[in-house]
Amino acid sequence: MVSNGTNGMNGTGVTPPRSFGGVVGGLIGLVATSAIAGLLVTVSLTPVLALTGVAATSTINVFETLPDYLEIEPLAQRSNIYATGTDGAPILLATLYDQNRVEVGWDDIGQNVKDAAIAGEDPRFYDHGGVDLQGTMRGALTTAFRGSVQGGSSITQQYVKNVLVQKCEMLPSQEEISDCYAAATVTTASRKLKEMRLAIGVEKKYAKNDILRQYLNIAGFGGRVYGIEAAAAYYYGSTASGLTVAQAASLVAIVNNPGKFRLDRPASETNGAANGYQDNRQRRDYILGEMLRYGKITQAEFDEAMAAPIEPIIHEPSTGCQTAGANAYFCDYVIHVLANDPVFGADEDARIKNIRRGGFDVYTTLDLDLQNAAISTMNENVPKIRAGWDVGAVISSVEVGSGRVLAMTQNKDYSQDPEVQATGSNWSSVNYNTDFVAGGSSGFQPGSTYKVFTLADWLNTGHSLDERVDSAPRSAWGTFNDSCLGPQNYDSEGWSPKNDANESGGNYSALEATIGSINTGFIAMAKRLDLCGIRKMAEAFGVHRADGEPLSQSAASVIGTNEIAPLSMAVAFAGIANNGATCTPIVIDRMIGADGTEVPIPISRCEQSMLSDANHQLVWALSQVMARGTAVQSNTSTVPWVPMFGKTGTTDGAKDTWMSGASSKVATVVGVVTVTGNANQRAINFESGPAATARHRMWPAVMSVANAKYGGDPFPGVFITPPAVAEDEDADADADEDVGGDDTGQDEPEPDVPEGND
Repeated sequence: MVSNGTNGMNGTGVTPPRSFGGVVGGLIGLVATSAIAGLLVTVSLTPVLALTGVAATSTINVFETLPDYLEIEPLAQRSNIYATGTDGAPILLATLYDQNRVEVGWDDIGQNVKDAAIAGEDPRFYDHGGVDLQGTMRGALTTAFRGSVQGGSSITQQYVKNVLVQKCEMLPSQEEISDCYAAATVTTASRKLKEMRLAIGVEKKYAKNDILRQYLNIAGFGGRVYGIEAAAAYYYGSTASGLTVAQAASLVAIVNNPGKFRLDRPASETNGAANGYQDNRQRRDYILGEMLRYGKITQAEFDEAMAAPIEPIIHEPSTGCQTAGANAYFCDYVIHVLANDPVFGADEDARIKNIRRGGFDVYTTLDLDLQNAAISTMNENVPKIRAGWDVGAVISSVEVGSGRVLAMTQNKDYSQDPEVQATGSNWSSVNYNTDFVAGGSSGFQPGSTYKVFTLADWLNTGHSLDERVDSAPRSAWGTFNDSCLGPQNYDSEGWSPKNDANESGGNYSALEATIGSINTGFIAMAKRLDLCGIRKMAEAFGVHRADGEPLSQSAASVIGTNEIAPLSMAVAFAGIANNGATCTPIVIDRMIGADGTEVPIPISRCEQSMLSDANHQLVWALSQVMARGTAVQSNTSTVPWVPMFGKTGTTDGAKDTWMSGASSKVATVVGVVTVTGNANQRAINFESGPAATARHRMWPAVMSVANAKYGGDPFPGVFITPPAVAEDEDADADADEDVGGDDTGQDEPEPDVPEGND
């Protein structure tokens, strides 16, 4: 912010002698200041200094034309982002600020601070009307004859200057800020006149205590520390109400010249730990002397404070999501929303400034019960680093019917600092759960989990689960209908997708193809549908490519070749669980402004994605995947059990593996992915077990907590039976899942259920 000048010493504590030119310049300054003093006499502020009546008469016209009203805007304050704890209480995730400030009320500022400020900066604060002429003239005389620069500004004048500088810092460009700052701090008589005029106006409008309180809230204390509350926390780990006499005087000393007297540079030769912070101490001791002189402290208190060493204990304030630890990626997504949703400002720059300066309390949707379960199971099952494999893993959970994001984590430590990231591949700033524009990656192929949209379109257009299709593998599939791009034929490309267990084919029903996740079965289903319609069905469930490009609608996309963000898939599965109505994701439950009022926030928009009757059939088919298909292990390992449905997915070469599913309350997507390069998860083991089945260890861990906390109702029109817990053959089959071809997933199928792509 701004200072009130310096004490003029050259580092040795000795004031240098004035040159002849310096004295002449000082006398000129004295005359100018005398003119101002005469002016103020003329306007009846005080009868103290009737020194230059002629000059005052010539100046009064200028003074009267100056503005006397100061528009005081809210102070820049830090904003806080919270999650919800187990007991429902808010838990701080991160703090964001440009200026580290916590504005406090009069009763929250200790008397030691108030007394130190008045004694050190403006002993006649409660006696003058905004301008202390005695102090002004003393400063001018000292400047003229001794050379030490004395500002002479009252606390009200200093407050005015700080308000003007604060306005500068809110401007959109650095050039505008610099020009404004120069105008607000330039040492000219006209600027001083304006400052005085505004100070008088402030005194007419506000009570003295309000001015002092705001002065202590706005003042700079070095670096990005502003206001006495943040200064007390930063330098002493205390509060504005808990500072000792010595600490209060030491902090008030900083206001006089924040650059010189700050206490967070222990290596400084002039004001560091080695010399006991000598510069600050000299100013502190002066303030203590003034406090004694004006009866603010006793002799004993003075002696004790003077004897106290200056021993700051710096509590480094943190800003940004790195302080959120394992919750940092969710925090990062929240900041993306704050920066990009129009509800928070006209453009991104305005929104960023808003949140970093507005003093908001942001209460997010993050449920720490689910989040902690996700973090724990992630740490137990997937390493942050594995030699020879750029391994990634993700978990996203969304509340059904509201779009509230309840959990979001991944297997990497969060940092935006390139130097930190360079120390190891366990560090990343990329959020694997979200779209690229939201700080995420360019997405991952979801494999067979994407088949749910072909099945949804199949049922929504009147086909049944019992309807059979020719699922035989072939290299000539003929022409596919596409109402958007025209008929599509891939025969010349030799496109010949296989099934995971190399089935010879058969007339599988849609249900059998779903339970066994048969690639050729779904491609044959797509032959009877519209490729554009399948794409539109996916979009209706909120699915889009993570890189922002349009969804591919080729026949190959039916089996999951589009790169999708895991959060998008979680939203889609929540839509299926919500009777086919998809709700856009939200991460903010409520937001409170610095004045304590509610702030408008983005709301979730829910739209029907498919017909309800068709959705009932979709849920039942996917429940059979849990009961006797590729997701048995996740189903039987979830305790307590509630009605659930799901779909697994494994991409070519077992590069990525997925488990996605939902109850009527919570949808969760879990994936183990290859971030770059290639790796066959079936050939890799973690300490917790096979990499390819880690999803079936993590998904139940999260959904068990979700079921215990949120419960789960029967799905409308669908009856789902609980799993038979004690079937040893199922357990054995689950342990061997994904052993075989490219896209396995069938767990020892019943005779009428084919093996196939996962």
